Amino acid sequence: RDPDSRQAAGGSPERQPSKATEAGTTPARGIDHLAQRLRAFAEDRDWEQFHSPKNISMALAAEAGELLELFQWITDEESRSVASDPAQRQRVEEELADILVYLVRIADQLDIDLLAAARRKIESNAAKYPVDKVLGSSKKYTEYQ
Repeated sequence: RDPDSRQAAGGSPERQPSKATEAGTTPARGIDHLAQRLRAFAEDRDWEQFHSPKNISMALAAEAGELLELFQWITDEESRSVASDPAQRQRVEEELADILVYLVRIADQLDIDLLAAARRKIESNAAKYPVDKVLGSSKKYTEYQ
């Protein structure tokens, strides 16, 4: 890999746009729209009373555990090919959707811009993990100081 071909923030080269982007929906618009729909869904059912950040974070962790369960005890190679099996792909898709729903709900409740937070995190990680020090290594940043 050529470190100079990487994006300035330390990420991988550009990927193909998602279907949502191709359809003209920017990621921020998509997340905002999803947050509004989820908020309305909860309000329509009088579930806001249950959707505290504490409860949502617990639900998020539970859903992440369900995703982990799908990959438990399979090899790295098998995990990379899960999407090629329609039934496995569907299960993974459902768990990822559950995780996304709770992630967007908690961010909405706490007024956190997920995309801005992710951009800041990428910039922070790029500073912690400079390509010239970490290329091909999985060590934690504290081991490079």
